[in-house]
Amino acid sequence: MNKIEGVILDWAGTTVDFGCFAPVNVFIDIFKHAGVDVTMEEARAPMGLLKIDHIRAMLSMPRISHLWKERFGREFNEQDVEKLYAEFEPALMSSLAEYTDLIPEVMEAVQTLRSQGLKIGSTTGYTQSMMDVVVPNAHKKGYSPDFYITPDGTNSLGRPYPYMIYRNMEALKLSASWKVVKVGDTTSDIKEAVNAGVWSVGVIIGSSEMGLSLSEYDALSEVDQEKAISRTEQTFLQSGADFTIKTMGELPELIERINSLILEGKRPSAGLTYLVEGIY
Repeated sequence: MNKIEGVILDWAGTTVDFGCFAPVNVFIDIFKHAGVDVTMEEARAPMGLLKIDHIRAMLSMPRISHLWKERFGREFNEQDVEKLYAEFEPALMSSLAEYTDLIPEVMEAVQTLRSQGLKIGSTTGYTQSMMDVVVPNAHKKGYSPDFYITPDGTNSLGRPYPYMIYRNMEALKLSASWKVVKVGDTTSDIKEAVNAGVWSVGVIIGSSEMGLSLSEYDALSEVDQEKAISRTEQTFLQSGADFTIKTMGELPELIERINSLILEGKRPSAGLTYLVEGIY
């Protein structure tokens, strides 16, 4: 039938770890230990990438690259990347279990989608050893996708490459890319979906892109919450998202809308036009 068959979800910032704080704090710490102070915004910017690629992307940022050259008298090299990553992984692993609480509305949304016959897949920027911590802890709290894969399973070709999505499609027997929805909380998630030819959805509240903890978000005035939502939404749309949702609770209704578009002959990467025209 011509309708969505499966949904592929990101992990940190989408289904667990509201605000995606587990890796951010560690990125800041390892750079500080190297004598280079980075901002929260710089640490978040490449979020969603394989973590060693994330470090490489941070070192390539003009301001950080300049500070590194001032500190060491030379440009960064691959040995620097590997040294920073060697500090990053054990530091993250030591605290990762603490960041596996489910984001509100995730469990209910997944249950609704499964009741409608959809398969639930997942991709991540974490390595397999990191997911060996996250997956069982999330399972204890009520969330287990039907399939997950890390960049370790695609020869370290993580986002924005589409290969993790393709492995999900193969494992879950999803018949066509336009019958698949990918949901994530970073621009890397959006680009992964666009490159795979699937429907791309950015989830806003709790996202790494918004960058707020639950308590920080709740403390904002209604006006400031709407500003944060709008800013995050625009970033996702500019990165190529077909749609955005405020929370995972909106996903089942969005799937129904996408099914209607499919029946009209529409395919991914058209959603932005519909949003601008106010159809939805």
